[in-house]
Amino acid sequence: MTERLPLEAVQSVTDLATALESGIALQSFALSDGTLLAARHARIATALAAHPTATELAQLKDDIVALFREASAAASAYATFKCSVKSLAEQWKQIDGRPSTIPSGSGARNTGTSRVDHLGASTFVEKGWSRLSLGDAPGAEAALHRALELSPGNSEAESLLGWAQMLQEQYDTALLTFHNVLMRDPHNTLARTNVGYICLRKKIYGEAIEHLSRAIRLDNDRKATLYAHLYLGMVYREREMYDDAELFFHKALELGPNLLQAWYEMGRARWFAGDRSGAMNAWRQGANANKFNPWGKRCAEMVEQVDAGAAPPRVD
Repeated sequence: MTERLPLEAVQSVTDLATALESGIALQSFALSDGTLLAARHARIATALAAHPTATELAQLKDDIVALFREASAAASAYATFKCSVKSLAEQWKQIDGRPSTIPSGSGARNTGTSRVDHLGASTFVEKGWSRLSLGDAPGAEAALHRALELSPGNSEAESLLGWAQMLQEQYDTALLTFHNVLMRDPHNTLARTNVGYICLRKKIYGEAIEHLSRAIRLDNDRKATLYAHLYLGMVYREREMYDDAELFFHKALELGPNLLQAWYEMGRARWFAGDRSGAMNAWRQGANANKFNPWGKRCAEMVEQVDAGAAPPRVD
């Protein structure tokens, strides 16, 4: 039987990362009827009705945003769970000798509805990835939610959804999304890579290195391997290990020459290592590679800012 870890026991990214490594299933919402979320909703409603001060009102805003994000994660988790319950029903029918209601094999390929749902979900997954690559995380999130409506439990869609949430700094919601993916597929390197990135943003560098290094060792998803190298470079840059950082940025560019963020980050690594001309060269290469790309634009902006006497930020 799979061990369970209640949500209230998870106090940090480190706790969740440990649970992921141990194969512990997180009970994202301890009561299946949503009682915990409803109780939080009631507490906020009561506080709003009690004429809160300006300080309390600001805190209530944060509480409402957090509750909304967790409710969204719950909806995604329950959709996945509903799909798994359907699979139990199919197993029961097979044992009982009854015909399956889900077409398989060639029959599934020739079923119009199945094909439309599959193609529809794939279309929204592609749209989500396209939005992500353009830096439009909210647009990506909307498309990927639609993909999961058409194909609940689609690991690719759910991994990209977590990525979109992560880029909007919805780190706790993203971690729950990645947890759902990794419980179904422990070798999903895209989810693991992004857990590593969240650890980086939380400055839990040891956990970040562990997750990203494992993703590189698994090497079963080109996108995940590419970004694992980029994010490891960022870890080493933040730790002021600039030579190591540059090695990972170079490797990322070998794997994906269009990953212009690597030029931007390499420029920062060189700058803080004291190599101003090398930094400017990296940003110019990124800008010249594609002036319409969001990271190409950021490289061009950095060249202009440094020429005007400014310095690049250590962190975004």
